[in-house]
Amino acid sequence: MRLLALDFGSKTVGVAVSDELGLTATGVEIVRRKSPNKLRQTLARIEALIEEYHVDKIILGYPVMLDGSEGERVEKTKEFALMLERRTGKEIIFQDERLTTVEAYEIMDLMGIKKEDRYNYVDMVAAKVILEDYLNSRAE
Repeated sequence: MRLLALDFGSKTVGVAVSDELGLTATGVEIVRRKSPNKLRQTLARIEALIEEYHVDKIILGYPVMLDGSEGERVEKTKEFALMLERRTGKEIIFQDERLTTVEAYEIMDLMGIKKEDRYNYVDMVAAKVILEDYLNSRAE
């Protein structure tokens, strides 16, 4: 079963995909948009990736606050999930994404990616972390 993970942000969506056995996660790309409300092309690109990778389920980062409370980002993410589910027919599974961006920056630091270049990768690496967290939680 192949999984697609998304790190949904106001202007970007980081994308990662699992292998067919659901054991490993690989960053794929960052889908960028000019405006937070312009989602049509973003959804179309995600649909294309679902087709390309033969995805069975979508893991969507759930942006709760550090204290566990839900803010505006959670509402936007839920709205995005509904649109995505309607368009793709795929099951959406929410995965806690607290501190995934921090972890993504740590990973990029270890990889030697220059600070000025990290913006080009952070959302994709965060999506990979979200997917790894989900895969690890299933293995326990």
